[in-house]
Amino acid sequence: MINLRQLTIGLVAAGFTMLAAAQQPLVIKFSHVVAKDTPKGKASDFFAERAAALTGGKVKVEVYANSTLYKDKEEMEALQIGAVQMLAPSLAKFGPLGVREFELFDLPFIFDNASDLHAVTTGAVGRQLFDKLGTRGITGLAYWDNGFKSFSANKPLKSPDDFKGMKMRIQSSKALEAQMRAVGALPQVMAFSEVYQALQTGVVDGTENPHSNLYTQKMHEVQKHMTVTDHGYLGYAVITNKKFWDGLPADVRGQLEKAMAEATVYANKIAKEENDSALEKVKASGKTQVYTPTPAERLALKKAMVKVHKEMESRIGKEVIDSVYKATGFDPSKL
Repeated sequence: MINLRQLTIGLVAAGFTMLAAAQQPLVIKFSHVVAKDTPKGKASDFFAERAAALTGGKVKVEVYANSTLYKDKEEMEALQIGAVQMLAPSLAKFGPLGVREFELFDLPFIFDNASDLHAVTTGAVGRQLFDKLGTRGITGLAYWDNGFKSFSANKPLKSPDDFKGMKMRIQSSKALEAQMRAVGALPQVMAFSEVYQALQTGVVDGTENPHSNLYTQKMHEVQKHMTVTDHGYLGYAVITNKKFWDGLPADVRGQLEKAMAEATVYANKIAKEENDSALEKVKASGKTQVYTPTPAERLALKKAMVKVHKEMESRIGKEVIDSVYKATGFDPSKL
């Protein structure tokens, strides 16, 4: 009788343990390298909130901001081995991973506006690019905007001739190097954290940035002129470990996809708002003269730089670039 009673108690206890385990939320570690109060940081937290709500608490997304879990150079490997489940790296990170097609986002004037951009990122081209990540053990979930870039320098940059001989800081990118050389500038690859001091001391003459980057890094304090060109784009891709994502229950995966779709709308909205606000703050500071090119001036810059698209065909892929033209309706031969 005692043994039977002990067995019954043990079975009940085991049942409670199994029930408690079943009720434990699935934890997703979402790591990124920027501050919480940036558009990407805010969007990551928004996704975590929506994921919890839409799954009824079945999923808990733990967001690790500002490189608190993994640093910039470590996070991709951490994702591939499953040490972290989600990241939101800049699109520039996929070229070094061996997927050079993503370098199309570095091409100057490949997108004339946000509508053209989103026709690509939310359409067939964006999905095809994500498909190429599968062999690296990665699944792409969404594209999040940072913003369109403008040029800044200590002299006005209104025409292609104005760039000649200027030392212009860029991210590490063959497309961006070619962009600067197309107008006679001297491209200088430099870490983002070093740019303010380099501008201040004259190591470089100018750079390109979305307005929010320029303002929050105080670059407007050491740049006398800025030209609102919207010539290039900076963005992120939200990615996950493929094995982890494929192994999720179908209903949970669907709920997370809905949460990500909502977070993407939110991310792109606040990115635009913060860039617009930063531009107004730069103007209000009185430290940088902000110039908006005439349509003719912008067209002259576009004509000078668009030849880079042809130059990068062998690297990025002619079919990829042509697919972007088709999605946006752009025909470079008509410039």
